[in-house]
Amino acid sequence: MLSIGQTAWLTLLGILGLLLWKLRPFVVRPFTSQIRNLPGPRMTSLVWGNMKEILDEDNSVPQERWVAEYGSTIMYRGFLGLDRLWTMDPRALNHIMTHSADYQKPPQARMNLARILGKGVLFTEGEQHRQQRRVMNPAFGPSQIRELTEIFVEKSLELRGVWDTEISNSDGVARINVIQSLSKMTLDVIGLAGFNYRFNALKPKGEEDELVTAFKQMFDPQVRITFMMILRNFFPIFNVFPDEQVRGWKRAQDVMRRIGMQLLEEKKAEILREASEGKEKARSRDLLTLLLKSNMATDIPEGQRLSDEDVIAQVPTFLVAGHETTSTATTWCLFALTQAPEVQAKLRAELLALDTDTPSMDQLNNLPYLDCVVRETLRVHAPVPTTTREATRDDVIPVAEPFVDRHGVVQDSIRISKGTPIFIPILAMNRSTKLWGPDAAEFRPERWESLPEAVSSIPGVWGHLLTFLGGPRACIGYRFSLIEMKALVYTLVRAFEFELAVPVEDIQKKSSIVQRPVLRKAPEEGSQMPLLVRRVKRT
Repeated sequence: MLSIGQTAWLTLLGILGLLLWKLRPFVVRPFTSQIRNLPGPRMTSLVWGNMKEILDEDNSVPQERWVAEYGSTIMYRGFLGLDRLWTMDPRALNHIMTHSADYQKPPQARMNLARILGKGVLFTEGEQHRQQRRVMNPAFGPSQIRELTEIFVEKSLELRGVWDTEISNSDGVARINVIQSLSKMTLDVIGLAGFNYRFNALKPKGEEDELVTAFKQMFDPQVRITFMMILRNFFPIFNVFPDEQVRGWKRAQDVMRRIGMQLLEEKKAEILREASEGKEKARSRDLLTLLLKSNMATDIPEGQRLSDEDVIAQVPTFLVAGHETTSTATTWCLFALTQAPEVQAKLRAELLALDTDTPSMDQLNNLPYLDCVVRETLRVHAPVPTTTREATRDDVIPVAEPFVDRHGVVQDSIRISKGTPIFIPILAMNRSTKLWGPDAAEFRPERWESLPEAVSSIPGVWGHLLTFLGGPRACIGYRFSLIEMKALVYTLVRAFEFELAVPVEDIQKKSSIVQRPVLRKAPEEGSQMPLLVRRVKRT
């Protein structure tokens, strides 16, 4: 029998062994990595690699600068000097996104997603992901989104009423933090469209809704990457020492799981009740009902059905992905219109020419300049600027354009080692001067009337953009987001004129899953996009 001292020593040796095993990539990979000869910037910190430059600037800006200097395929250093691949070669990106089994989300990224969203479709990989997508796809088809358009318009009109009241109380011009209102509106939409549940976030309340509080906790743009956060990613044992941020995420996830369980039980009971009454078509057409109906379909083998746990795991994903990205994109759209008054006026003229407050999906899609404005917003202000993949095996990635490595040798492919992190440069591809021309950084909706031929090589699922990604893991809800955003812009721009309430240089982007605006002078106040809002004077 081991003594207490021997047990302590064995435990210590076990911990040291685990630590050394975890540190192995940091020691071995610099000598074995197949991308170490790619061009790229000099490492500026032994601990942080090149991460300080990246964290100190807006998302993708340092990488864009390095690409301009070293070429479209580069390597830079992450934490403790680990190499990272950044490529803006369209053929290489297409290979990475279409071979989703070989290029999966890194374990650290999946762990962070699970903390916030649970283990839904954004978390799963391989066969589990395909199974979830197969069951979920029918809920996001064009016919389903057509039926939900009425909800998008209804809530847009409700938001219009809220802002109109603020204007009445402010002598004709109101200073409104539009991201706050838009966030509440899109939360109401996903409540109704996702679950036929009324959160009533736009209604004035004495006490804030617990779900709104949960979202604020998860999407706090003041959150900074700390050394302890990185340690938790690489060494999960440090999760036994949660800080207030981790505890807040856990509380928020508990709120969503509790609400999700309640909604799931209500929907299952409704479907079973209607089946017993002989109704072939469920009364509710919300996403959760459609998902449950699809999961219960007789043509799905029993072994391919989602468990209740898998279904519940989609609820936080619906809530977050269906709420946060659209409100943020619409916020940046209104910001862009304040910086281009001629675009705002031209768009308003088109929208007012359609004589209805309640357009259908087809009517919204048949407004060409609205379509151009939405596309240009999602190009210049992509809500999610980058995403990450990790090679699950050694591979050779083809490229469209050969490049020169650090030794001056021309390479016609990228040789990559298992475990190498790869960044998908969503925002950088969307504003690449090589693809879009010298004015790529400018907000110019007219460019969509005659696109450069080069952008056809961008491997996105929609609109020659990477905003919704491409391949098997492309955004399943992109149609939902597009029509909701069009309904919002249609309703608000017809009713109001918008002007930025602060100097443009005060607006800064901070990423917390999505790119949210904060004020440089008051980052501690959280997400802000203050606009001066006036009623449109119709003649």
